[in-house]
Amino acid sequence: MKSATTIYVEHKKNAVIKLFGILILIAVFFVLNIAWGSVFIPFSQIIKVLSGGDIENVSWTNIILNTRLPQIITSILAGAALGLAGLMMQTLFRNPLAGPSVLGVSSGASLGVAIMMMFITLPGGKFIVMNQVFGNFSVIFSAFAGAFAVLLLIGVLAGRFKSSTIILIIGIMLGYAISAIVGVLQFYSLKEDLQAFVIWGLGSFANVSWDRMGFFASIIFMGILLAIMLAKPLNALLFGENYAQNLGINLKKSRILIIVSTGILTAAVTAYCGPIAFIGLAVPHLSRNLFKTSDHLINIPGVILTGALLALFCNLIARLPGFDGALPINAITSIIGAPVVIWIILRRNEFRVQS
Repeated sequence: MKSATTIYVEHKKNAVIKLFGILILIAVFFVLNIAWGSVFIPFSQIIKVLSGGDIENVSWTNIILNTRLPQIITSILAGAALGLAGLMMQTLFRNPLAGPSVLGVSSGASLGVAIMMMFITLPGGKFIVMNQVFGNFSVIFSAFAGAFAVLLLIGVLAGRFKSSTIILIIGIMLGYAISAIVGVLQFYSLKEDLQAFVIWGLGSFANVSWDRMGFFASIIFMGILLAIMLAKPLNALLFGENYAQNLGINLKKSRILIIVSTGILTAAVTAYCGPIAFIGLAVPHLSRNLFKTSDHLINIPGVILTGALLALFCNLIARLPGFDGALPINAITSIIGAPVVIWIILRRNEFRVQS
């Protein structure tokens, strides 16, 4: 009969093999995302572009290096961030339907963008003119301002209330209230500004150019590093707050740090890519089902890689040849993510009935 230590070591080895397999799939979809798009580029020319060789068409270099490559890296970073944020929220609130947007951070970012697009520019007439002057920086700054305003409020409340359920309810109510304010702004906005806001809300991985990639990646890595440091408190929270407290976990500090880490990851992705749906909700379930564990020492790298893979897959579908331009990324993530979540819920219910 195998000992508990032997079983644990074997489980770790299997997890490492699965993580390596996901890395291989990420590499495959990385290449497919470079190769496929509305403009066909021969694979031999792609190799020459990446290796710095001479190519037949100069425009292909610009398409690969300045359009597709940063979009692919953005997809990887955004998918990893949202998957990790969703995992932390589901663990903190012990709710399988919790996601990165449950605290209202995404709604706060949307409110910031809505105010900038449809209210500040209202007297002068169009957000489009403002966007031509300042570029996407105005959108990014507004999204960050709105997201961190909500994050600050949630952080204060997390320090005041002991119950995570109260924080969850407050976050959901904040999201509803902010959505109502955004609805009022939409009602009184100009048609052109409303259209710009709706397009932003559809989400896109194509908004991060090379000059913004450094800052975007730095914020994501900071949030991921903080989440990795919280693996032990997250594992303790799986068994309830009382159990975690008995293990010596500082619940108040851990809760605030989890919320801050989630807020940083969600705010960065929403600011640069728009409110991306379902990745943060579906990825933690996919990871737990794949690795057959709730251990965050395995699930944290698991959701990072699974989120990156799912985002790459969605980005590939959105840019498949035959489409005029690119489909909204939110349309793809919702089509894929919603059935995944429904399947997991039905599977859980079936398992409970059988047991």
